[in-house]
Amino acid sequence: MKYATPYDEKKMARALGVALPISTKKAVELCSFVKGRELSTAVRLLEAVMEEKVAIPFRRYARGGTGHRPGGIGPGRYPKKACAEVVKLLKQAEANAKVKGLDTAKLIVSSILANKGALSWHFGRQRRRRMKRTHVEIVVSESEAAAAGKEESRKTEAKAAVKEAKAKSPQPAAAAVAKNAEPKHAEVKK
Repeated sequence: MKYATPYDEKKMARALGVALPISTKKAVELCSFVKGRELSTAVRLLEAVMEEKVAIPFRRYARGGTGHRPGGIGPGRYPKKACAEVVKLLKQAEANAKVKGLDTAKLIVSSILANKGALSWHFGRQRRRRMKRTHVEIVVSESEAAAAGKEESRKTEAKAAVKEAKAKSPQPAAAAVAKNAEPKHAEVKK
């Protein structure tokens, strides 16, 4: 299966869950809840959802008795099974980022999306039930501030190395004075 998100090998890491046994509707709501957050925050929030301490707001699929939850979020639910699967994928993406050498403390979930999986059926003689299958794609990247910070640290390291090199190569005092002194003009003989 192909990824749907544009991908930069150097700055991003990704994970893909194929045919996960979770509801597509719940996965879509969960993805909109997690997208754009820091990776550590997203994992912590999803673990709190599994403990029923934080509810996921249902904005798109809120019909049919979805009750309002505390905290002023409006309609919401606690999709525990979907959260468990997405937490596994987030940890896989973090491990992939670590292998690539990215700073795992500053990762952001830049893209997460859920697609409907293949149609399969539970076994039965006359009346059968459709299985829930969902594909989930996660792409994490270093935050722009982290990338800018890395660039700044590289620049400061380069400046420090240049200063250190200048300090190590001693210049004679007379040469230093000669550089700062004004040039003397030769006198013309008549």
